[in-house]
Amino acid sequence: MESFRKLGIIQPIVDAIKEAKFIKPSEIQEKAIPLVVAGKDVIAGSATGSGKTLVFGSCIIQHCENRKGIQSLVLVPTRELAEQVARSLRDFSKYKHLHIPAVYGGVGIQPQIKDLHFADVVVGTPGRILDHMQRGTIDLTKVKILVLDEADRMFEMGFIEDVERIISQCPGNRQTLLFSATITEEVSRISRRHMKDPIEVEAEKQVDPSKLVQAYYDTPDNIKFSLLVHLLKHEKAGLVMVFCNTRISVDFVANNLGYNGIKAQAIHGGFSQAKRTSVMDRFHKQEVFVLVCSDVASRGLDIKGVSHVYNYDIPKDSKQYIHRIGRTARAGKEGKAINILAHRDHDNFSAVLRDNHVTITKEQLPQVERAVVKWLPNRRGSGSRFGSRGRFGDNRYGGSRSGNRAGSDERSQSETGNYGKRSKYGDERPQHSSRPIRRFSW
Repeated sequence: MESFRKLGIIQPIVDAIKEAKFIKPSEIQEKAIPLVVAGKDVIAGSATGSGKTLVFGSCIIQHCENRKGIQSLVLVPTRELAEQVARSLRDFSKYKHLHIPAVYGGVGIQPQIKDLHFADVVVGTPGRILDHMQRGTIDLTKVKILVLDEADRMFEMGFIEDVERIISQCPGNRQTLLFSATITEEVSRISRRHMKDPIEVEAEKQVDPSKLVQAYYDTPDNIKFSLLVHLLKHEKAGLVMVFCNTRISVDFVANNLGYNGIKAQAIHGGFSQAKRTSVMDRFHKQEVFVLVCSDVASRGLDIKGVSHVYNYDIPKDSKQYIHRIGRTARAGKEGKAINILAHRDHDNFSAVLRDNHVTITKEQLPQVERAVVKWLPNRRGSGSRFGSRGRFGDNRYGGSRSGNRAGSDERSQSETGNYGKRSKYGDERPQHSSRPIRRFSW
């Protein structure tokens, strides 16, 4: 523990670190902790899982006291990250007894209002923090330390104006810490406007390129899903993340994997917070080994043990590809990123190759057995298993409606698809029906 103590971390935090069985500081901790505990404004370039929560946590816990009002505010892009960061800060501050609530949308606001009366540190998403500001239920006039975590992700999600409004309500003589995987123009502009002589530090990426295998399959449209099922059943894997570009695609893949005997769970911004928390708990406990997700899960969350990342859809933003595959090959372990390319994915994939200068090997397409597809989205684009008058207007497909309530802190995504008289599935069509299937490319 002497290595942590030498960084300037106070003894109560060192004791909590020891109980957490940390062995030695990470690179970003060694570079940034001495600066933040000294009161400097810092811009830190670091990836998820690099240990950055302890960096700003060491500063927050050292300088905040119990029952003195909200002395620190941590802004994060998603609800899951808010819970994760708040939980970590509570663990690190267990010997200082700070009250640290997580504040985000999608859940009742009244319990949060009660929590804020006693809060010393608040971790929250911009939308819900603004909601409390408008209600007059949060007081930011005593904030000494402001943290923007996953700043680039927040701005990609459209929160930059919200963040500006929140910053304007914090005291000008505060310390500001900004953490971002990439330094975008928006990140630079925020730093110029709201930080005092910031010091930039950067850590090496946590993904080891020598241990990450990247591959792609060029597949006909009508066996895209069947190929995913085949690979999941035949690849020796630990925890698996399957990324899709839209909520509809997430629901389609997750539901139909279940019909094919693969235990999978979906997570995206359309689920209630209770549902999202339940899904992540099951994945962390390895009760489910396949997580099908939108990009809400590709940043911020520290998920250990992911051996395979599948891009069922190739991301439209080529930088997002790097964030996705960064979920595997971490901490010296091997990992594999597999891209499944149908016709609609080629333009995005070309951008990935052009912008990221990565080497992705083409794999020979295996013999694939047709997979069962029973679930399709309804007309309005929200998830619906047939059985409750889905998009074809009957109830001949058994099942129940899939939860799809929009949250307040993730911007909505939708996809309507291309409908015609024939199916692009080939044999990948809802079973037990003689009715013609309208076209929907998956």
